Amino acid sequence: MLGKFIVFEGLDGSGISTQSGLLYDYFSKKGKKTVLTKEQTNGLIGGLIKAGLRHEWKTTPLALQLLFAADRSHHLDKQINPAINNGKIVICDRYILSTLAFGSLDVDMQFLKEINSKFPAPDITFILDVLPKICLQRITKSRFHAELFEEEEKLNKIRKAYLSLKNYFPNTFVIDGNRSIEEVHKDIVKIVEEQIKEK
Repeated sequence: MLGKFIVFEGLDGSGISTQSGLLYDYFSKKGKKTVLTKEQTNGLIGGLIKAGLRHEWKTTPLALQLLFAADRSHHLDKQINPAINNGKIVICDRYILSTLAFGSLDVDMQFLKEINSKFPAPDITFILDVLPKICLQRITKSRFHAELFEEEEKLNKIRKAYLSLKNYFPNTFVIDGNRSIEEVHKDIVKIVEEQIKEK
């Protein structure tokens, strides 16, 4: 029996790490075999990407996006697909929509779609929609460094890109992430239970 692949997408500060962690806890308490993972990964390629985002080394936007695709390919091969094939629920903090929304600031959207076209679609995708001003307020409370994309004007463009991609994958749900953590989690659990029951 195949497992499920659930993805959380959104701006930095939108709560995707919090909500993916809460959903992992929810499934674990129900005795479901669940894997919590994220992109970019903590592997060698992911480390290069993180250093680039923090201005620790310089490369072109295109090279950075090719690294994201390489990191994703390795991630799928070594962690995500084996877990799904073993019947586990995989919850991933960021996936293809993050590449399309963030990457399209500097790289052609169609090209980004093409280099990610062979990767599998998630069973469920959540886009946590939070106003950029709120995201930046949350980020400045919790971090000492600003990553490449964390500027309000850019975040507004990225948010619009996310919303334009809400029909890119089937079973994509836009969640109002401006509310309390508990309210958002409750909505997510309700949708997940309905979707898994239907399948």
